[in-house]
Amino acid sequence: MKEIRKKYYIAFGQNLQRVMEKNDKDVMTVASVGKIEPKGVYRVLNGEHGASLGTIISIAKGLDVEPKELFDFKFDIGEE
Repeated sequence: MKEIRKKYYIAFGQNLQRVMEKNDKDVMTVASVGKIEPKGVYRVLNGEHGASLGTIISIAKGLDVEPKELFDFKFDIGEE
């Protein structure tokens, strides 16, 4: 995996953690309401892989936020 992608996945997971804390939601709640496996939420939180659009929508549903909020963070996409 290219280093820039890994860094992005980690930054996305950190933002997801921030949104979860802001909305007072835990992994089990997000997974249950979003109808996805908790393991999938953990993998995104830990930056293990890039979430698919379907996973992002499910997580947003579980958080009761618009999907765009999950992308609302700064990230330098400059050169590797």
